[in-house]
Amino acid sequence: MKNLVKRFAKDESGATAIEYGLIAALISVVIITVLTNVGTSLNAKFGSVESALKGA
Repeated sequence: MKNLVKRFAKDESGATAIEYGLIAALISVVIITVLTNVGTSLNAKFGSVESALKGA
């Protein structure tokens, strides 16, 4: 039983998987934030083009 507890304490594969999951989640949040900001900017730009074309 003691040997099993020692092996469990030394096993880091689960921690590595959790770390990779957290990194992937962080990257996803950053990508979503950037794309949302770019989408807002593009929407404003196309709105100004639309109003300029309507006025012509």
